[in-house]
Amino acid sequence: MSDFLRLTPEAAEAEVERPSPEKVLAGDPVFTTWNAEELDGLYCGIWQSTPGKWRISYDEWEYCRILEGRSVITSDDGTEYPLAAGDSFILRPGFSGTWEVIETTRKDYVIRV
Repeated sequence: MSDFLRLTPEAAEAEVERPSPEKVLAGDPVFTTWNAEELDGLYCGIWQSTPGKWRISYDEWEYCRILEGRSVITSDDGTEYPLAAGDSFILRPGFSGTWEVIETTRKDYVIRV
């Protein structure tokens, strides 16, 4: 294993899944994840979703940067956070609300559990 890893979809095998049916509020979102790093509670990779809307709830800390597409994260208090390519953000433990993908969205991420 090299001490250098370029974060691209080629860095890991793709995993395809959907959110749990009870969380889906609209559409049929399909997630593709390229988890390039997993080490001592740290995860790093690329995630993509097709359009749809689902409930989210975070127990972990996550940094994200939107690479492509448009999404809106809405907190339980109704605050909307529109996201587009180039936007970076952090979701902290305890955050809950919804994630709506308007246009297929791809992000890179770092998660700490």
